[in-house]
Amino acid sequence: MSVVGFDFGFQSCYVAVARAGGIETVANEYSDRSTPACISFGPKNRSIGAAAKSQVISNAKNTLQGFKRFHGRAYTDPFVQAEKPGLAYEIVELPTGSAGIKVVYLEEEKCFTTEQVTAMQLTKLKETAESALKKPVVDCVVAVPSFFTDAERRSVVDATQIAGLNCLRLINETTAVALAYGIYKQDLPAPEEKPRIVVFVDMGHSAYQVSVCAFNKGKLKVLATSFDPTLGGRKFDDVLVSYFVEEFGKKYKLEIKSKIRPLLRLAQECEKLKKLMSANASQLPLNIECFMNDIDVSGSMNRGHFEEMCDSLLSRVEPPLRSVLEQAKLKKKK
Repeated sequence: MSVVGFDFGFQSCYVAVARAGGIETVANEYSDRSTPACISFGPKNRSIGAAAKSQVISNAKNTLQGFKRFHGRAYTDPFVQAEKPGLAYEIVELPTGSAGIKVVYLEEEKCFTTEQVTAMQLTKLKETAESALKKPVVDCVVAVPSFFTDAERRSVVDATQIAGLNCLRLINETTAVALAYGIYKQDLPAPEEKPRIVVFVDMGHSAYQVSVCAFNKGKLKVLATSFDPTLGGRKFDDVLVSYFVEEFGKKYKLEIKSKIRPLLRLAQECEKLKKLMSANASQLPLNIECFMNDIDVSGSMNRGHFEEMCDSLLSRVEPPLRSVLEQAKLKKKK
């Protein structure tokens, strides 16, 4: 029986299997190794992954993204309440007090638990694994953020059971990254020698995690971990969205803040712009046709200006790094 590894992220998911003497990240039906963490409910069917992602704007209220962080949380949880205004779909309080998600599916109003929603995503990942291995998949290991509480972890395990999977264990994402590094390294120090110390920095879409690990041949020890659970790529996207909402509001007399579809379109374009800026320091354009009221909009941004606007976010990168160095009693080389 094959054991499959699932990396279930806030924005994207990955499936890995052990075969041919190594670890392989398998591709989905689109020949893509990354599957969007996205589910769209329609009048006749349900789409998951890339097919759902294409409906984010056309079926905004019934397309779910970013549901990972609702695991094990009550509806009244400050995090849930802070997320609510920025969501296109509706978060509701379930009879148990936990946060649920309300959609219209098969032309009926339905409420799902976070576990049910994640189970749908995991079912899709399970199919991807089965199609690659050409045999049934039951046993799995799921990577979760190092800061997940016991309630959040139990909630993820419940989701795997709903999906018909047997979760052998949850592994911290920081540990999984270290394992991926160490598994192929041929030049690690012998067990009796001084270990090699490596710092891993993981900036995801919704959270930021750092770990310090010690490696010897056949041995990995996590010395320290630290995190900022709300600092991620989406915060940087939000800075761009706010900037262009204000600019287009003045330039084209558009009231964008309350309109969910234009906001979602703008967010998609801002994410693309952010990625372009990471490789290009020049002034880059942002153009959207028929943005609102059949008006075409255009603006521009450069990396220097963007970094200035993100100053408060960038200042949050260093504290977790300092924290792990202190915990592991390490000194920074001058």
